[in-house]
Amino acid sequence: MEPDLSKYRLEGDASMYRLPSGIVAPVVTRAGSESANTADSGGAVRISGVSIQHTPATKLWFGKVSNEPGYRSVTHHHGEAETGGYVLSGRARIYFGEKFEDYVDMAEGDWVFVPPFMPHIECNLSRTRPLTWMTTRTPENIVVNMTDVPDADLRDWLDR
Repeated sequence: MEPDLSKYRLEGDASMYRLPSGIVAPVVTRAGSESANTADSGGAVRISGVSIQHTPATKLWFGKVSNEPGYRSVTHHHGEAETGGYVLSGRARIYFGEKFEDYVDMAEGDWVFVPPFMPHIECNLSRTRPLTWMTTRTPENIVVNMTDVPDADLRDWLDR
Protein backbone atom coordinates (compact mmCIF):
# COMPACT_ATOMS: atom_id res chain seq x y z
CA MET A 1 0.00 0.00 0.00
CA GLU A 2 1.43 3.37 -1.01
CA PRO A 3 1.59 6.04 1.71
CA ASP A 4 -0.58 9.16 1.40
CA LEU A 5 2.09 11.68 0.32
CA SER A 6 -0.24 14.65 0.89
CA LYS A 7 0.22 14.14 4.68
CA TYR A 8 3.98 13.73 4.42
CA ARG A 9 6.09 16.87 4.96
CA LEU A 10 9.77 17.28 5.81
CA GLU A 11 11.61 20.36 6.96
CA GLY A 12 14.65 21.11 4.80
CA ASP A 13 15.86 19.32 1.68
CA ALA A 14 16.01 15.56 2.18
CA SER A 15 15.72 14.73 -1.53
CA MET A 16 19.03 12.83 -1.55
CA TYR A 17 17.44 10.25 0.78
CA ARG A 18 14.43 9.49 -1.44
CA LEU A 19 13.70 5.83 -1.94
CA PRO A 20 12.72 4.42 -5.35
CA SER A 21 9.07 4.98 -4.35
CA GLY A 22 9.76 8.72 -4.18
CA ILE A 23 9.33 9.14 -0.42
CA VAL A 24 11.88 9.66 2.33
CA ALA A 25 11.42 6.94 4.94
CA PRO A 26 13.39 4.99 7.53
CA VAL A 27 15.63 2.29 6.03
CA VAL A 28 15.84 -0.94 8.03
CA THR A 29 18.80 -3.30 7.76
CA ARG A 30 17.43 -6.70 8.74
CA ALA A 31 19.43 -9.01 10.99
CA GLY A 32 21.71 -11.16 8.87
CA SER A 33 21.88 -8.70 5.97
CA GLU A 34 24.45 -6.33 7.51
CA SER A 35 27.50 -5.47 5.42
CA ALA A 36 30.85 -7.08 6.29
CA ASN A 37 32.55 -4.93 3.62
CA THR A 38 34.23 -2.65 6.14
CA ALA A 39 37.76 -1.67 7.19
CA ASP A 40 39.30 -3.45 10.15
CA SER A 41 42.17 -3.23 12.59
CA GLY A 42 43.48 -6.77 12.43
CA GLY A 43 41.08 -9.44 13.65
CA ALA A 44 38.13 -7.36 14.76
CA VAL A 45 34.98 -8.55 13.01
CA ARG A 46 33.05 -5.41 12.00
CA ILE A 47 29.62 -5.41 10.40
CA SER A 48 27.69 -2.27 9.53
CA GLY A 49 23.99 -1.84 10.06
CA VAL A 50 23.86 1.80 8.96
CA SER A 51 26.45 2.89 6.42
CA ILE A 52 27.00 4.16 2.91
CA GLN A 53 27.37 0.52 1.77
CA HIS A 54 23.68 -0.30 2.08
CA THR A 55 21.65 2.73 3.24
CA PRO A 56 21.37 6.34 2.05
CA ALA A 57 23.57 7.41 5.04
CA THR A 58 26.49 9.62 4.03
CA LYS A 59 27.67 11.06 7.36
CA LEU A 60 27.30 8.12 9.72
CA TRP A 61 28.66 4.61 10.20
CA PHE A 62 26.99 2.44 12.86
CA GLY A 63 27.92 -1.16 13.41
CA LYS A 64 28.79 -4.05 15.66
CA VAL A 65 32.37 -5.09 16.40
CA SER A 66 33.20 -8.52 17.81
CA ASN A 67 36.51 -9.58 19.35
CA GLU A 68 37.55 -13.11 20.29
CA PRO A 69 38.87 -13.87 23.81
CA GLY A 70 42.34 -12.36 24.36
CA TYR A 71 42.10 -10.22 21.19
CA ARG A 72 44.01 -6.99 20.81
CA SER A 73 43.92 -4.79 17.76
CA VAL A 74 46.90 -3.48 15.90
CA THR A 75 47.80 0.12 16.64
CA HIS A 76 45.44 2.36 14.66
CA HIS A 77 43.38 5.55 14.56
CA HIS A 78 40.16 6.55 12.83
CA GLY A 79 41.32 9.61 10.88
CA GLU A 80 38.87 12.51 10.97
CA ALA A 81 36.11 10.31 12.40
CA GLU A 82 34.67 10.89 15.84
CA THR A 83 34.02 7.45 17.36
CA GLY A 84 31.46 6.43 19.94
CA GLY A 85 31.38 2.96 21.45
CA TYR A 86 29.14 0.96 23.76
CA VAL A 87 30.21 -2.31 25.38
CA LEU A 88 27.34 -4.68 24.67
CA SER A 89 29.00 -7.71 26.29
CA GLY A 90 32.40 -8.50 27.77
CA ARG A 91 35.25 -6.41 29.17
CA ALA A 92 37.33 -4.01 27.09
CA ARG A 93 40.53 -1.99 27.37
CA ILE A 94 41.77 0.85 25.16
CA TYR A 95 45.46 1.76 25.28
CA PHE A 96 46.44 5.29 24.25
CA GLY A 97 48.93 8.06 25.00
CA GLU A 98 52.67 8.37 24.70
CA LYS A 99 54.02 4.88 23.94
CA PHE A 100 50.52 3.54 24.78
CA GLU A 101 51.33 3.59 28.49
CA ASP A 102 47.84 4.75 29.50
CA TYR A 103 44.60 2.80 29.29
CA VAL A 104 40.91 2.83 30.20
CA ASP A 105 38.95 -0.32 31.07
CA MET A 106 35.26 -0.78 30.36
CA ALA A 107 32.56 -3.33 31.20
CA GLU A 108 29.12 -4.17 29.82
CA GLY A 109 27.00 -1.02 29.66
CA ASP A 110 29.92 1.44 29.49
CA TRP A 111 30.19 4.08 26.74
CA VAL A 112 33.38 5.57 25.28
CA PHE A 113 34.27 8.48 22.99
CA VAL A 114 37.52 8.28 20.99
CA PRO A 115 38.60 11.62 19.46
CA PRO A 116 39.66 11.89 15.80
CA PHE A 117 43.25 10.93 14.88
CA MET A 118 43.96 9.45 18.35
CA PRO A 119 46.23 6.39 18.03
CA HIS A 120 44.97 3.54 20.22
CA ILE A 121 44.78 -0.22 20.71
CA GLU A 122 41.50 -1.98 21.50
CA CYS A 123 41.59 -5.13 23.62
CA ASN A 124 39.36 -7.88 24.95
CA LEU A 125 40.42 -8.29 28.58
CA SER A 126 38.93 -11.77 28.90
CA ARG A 127 40.86 -14.86 27.90
CA THR A 128 37.63 -16.91 27.78
CA ARG A 129 34.70 -14.68 26.70
CA PRO A 130 34.13 -12.72 23.48
CA LEU A 131 33.75 -8.93 23.52
CA THR A 132 31.01 -7.19 21.52
CA TRP A 133 30.84 -3.43 20.93
CA MET A 134 28.30 -1.22 19.21
CA THR A 135 30.27 1.49 17.41
CA THR A 136 29.36 4.65 15.54
CA ARG A 137 31.56 6.98 13.51
CA THR A 138 31.19 10.16 11.53
CA PRO A 139 31.50 10.32 8.59
CA GLU A 140 32.44 6.69 7.82
CA ASN A 141 34.29 3.70 9.22
CA ILE A 142 37.80 5.06 8.74
CA VAL A 143 40.58 2.75 10.00
CA VAL A 144 44.23 3.76 9.60
CA ASN A 145 46.53 0.95 10.77
CA MET A 146 49.91 2.01 12.13
CA THR A 147 53.21 0.38 13.12
CA ASP A 148 52.26 -2.05 15.86
CA VAL A 149 53.49 -2.18 19.45
CA PRO A 150 54.65 -5.51 20.97
CA ASP A 151 52.42 -7.06 23.66
CA ALA A 152 55.27 -6.83 26.17
CA ASP A 153 55.31 -3.01 25.78
CA LEU A 154 51.66 -2.69 26.87
CA ARG A 155 51.46 -2.08 30.62
CA ASP A 156 49.44 -4.76 32.46
CA TRP A 157 48.49 -6.59 29.25
CA LEU A 158 50.42 -9.86 29.65
CA ASP A 159 49.51 -10.35 33.32
CA ARG A 160 45.85 -9.31 33.10
